[in-house]
Amino acid sequence: MEIIPIAFDSMGVRSMATFVKSDDVSITIDPSVSLAPSRYGLPPHRMEIDRMNEKWREIKGFVAKSDVVIVTHYHYDHHNPEEVDVLAEKRVFVKHPKEKINRSQMSRASYFLEKLKEKGIEFEFADGKRFEIGNTLIEFSKPVFHGVNQKLGFVLEVYISDSKNSFLFSSDVEGPIHEDQTAFIIEKEPQIVFIDGPMSYMLGYRFSKDSLNKAIENLKKISEVVETIAIDHHLLRDLNWRTAISEVISHAEQFSTKLCSTAEFAGKKEDLLEARRKELYKITQ
Repeated sequence: MEIIPIAFDSMGVRSMATFVKSDDVSITIDPSVSLAPSRYGLPPHRMEIDRMNEKWREIKGFVAKSDVVIVTHYHYDHHNPEEVDVLAEKRVFVKHPKEKINRSQMSRASYFLEKLKEKGIEFEFADGKRFEIGNTLIEFSKPVFHGVNQKLGFVLEVYISDSKNSFLFSSDVEGPIHEDQTAFIIEKEPQIVFIDGPMSYMLGYRFSKDSLNKAIENLKKISEVVETIAIDHHLLRDLNWRTAISEVISHAEQFSTKLCSTAEFAGKKEDLLEARRKELYKITQ
């Protein structure tokens, strides 16, 4: 199984776009990308905009060679309703647009799915379901909180396995913080997991110390049953992310579990453009 992180926060954009290829099927998960509209009171720097455009071109390239496309929820860094043509002739799995969803995502889901219908693109609701394509299994969790509670809606976690390898994509669990978010990962015992880490850059504002501590404990449990944790997204908006989860890093080492960002997983240098936005404006406009 080939697992390629296409676009992530450790690569300079808000995204978790991922490509997975087995002998049976090629899959793109959450094909979209966006930027923080404001960070440190500043709009996106032109370097971020250039990177976003670059990553969107890469994402479209991977979608073009995919058989299956998955949308785990309806935030714009995970789906793009304005360029649905890229999904033509793909098998599209989406989160249910009316069940376990908040008002904002329900509205976005309706708009997105209407766009698909207009183009004659079929889609299937994936919540809690499993699909077999040849010897490859694609299994979806039941909807779990997007982070701390239902305020930001719900997401689907995705497990993919073939006869040799297994992979799990957490989507936006912001931790994971809760038992059900964590239980799906531990139950599947994937070899490799891509996890949306805790929102430490918002600590004391939109993310509590209690939530961070819960995420740390859950990440430690996960590190005991997997081979590799590639952690990213919300956590990688913090330049000091390794310090924020230092306890997890030490614990993972005891179990010989590799813990890295998805940029490192891909063999690339981390480039935390959003977290460096203030610095970028000082260097160049």
